[in-house]
Parts: sequence; structure tokens; C-alpha cells
Amino acid sequence: MNVRDIDAVYYTVTNLERSTAFYAELLGVPPTAAAHGYYSEWTFPGGTSFGLYASAGYTGGQSGSVMFAVDDVAAAMAECKARGITFDDDAVTETAVCYMAFGRDPDRNQFILHRHK
Repeated sequence: MNVRDIDAVYYTVTNLERSTAFYAELLGVPPTAAAHGYYSEWTFPGGTSFGLYASAGYTGGQSGSVMFAVDDVAAAMAECKARGITFDDDAVTETAVCYMAFGRDPDRNQFILHRHK
């Protein structure tokens, strides 16, 4: 087996409608595909997708993490915070290769605003 890429990253959520609205606002666009009560998915220009899956047995809590590429992590985090979105830390984390800000959705799933150096 030779894994070439990631086609999609999905979160399991407790309330699909609420989470779809949250990510539609965060990403600035409605889902590119959806099935009411089952899933919502956004496909980006590069071909990768991010989605939400409704599961009757899921009771909440972090089910994964995804990095959303942005041009300016600090500006994107400030915009999100102005809309009431919470972050684990008020500072942008800098590593040797990137900048990151760690946010939370309504189910406490982590998302990361990310920019390569």
C-alpha cells in the first residue's frame, strides 16, 4: 500500500445543523455536499475535503483535529475571536516550520489555523 494523500478529514458531531452552521461561518462558504441529518462536507480547491458526520451514539468530545491553511494566523484568530470562537491559548504558536492557533468548535473538537513558513 502506498498512501498518496488525504482525501478527507471528518469530525463526528452531536448536532449536525449547529456544527454545519459553525463551520460554514468559519470557512466562509456553505458545504459543497450534504445529506440532511447525515453529513456535511466542504471540498477545497486543492481537492481535499473536510466533513462532519452525525452519529446517533456520539456524546461529544474531541474526535480529531484538522489544520486549515490561512494566510495570516494572527488575523484569522482575531476574526474568529471577534465572533465568539474560543481558542486554547491567546497567542499564536510558532514552530520551526509553521504558525498555529488552536481553536474549538461547539463539540470541543479542535481545529487549527495554520500557515507554513
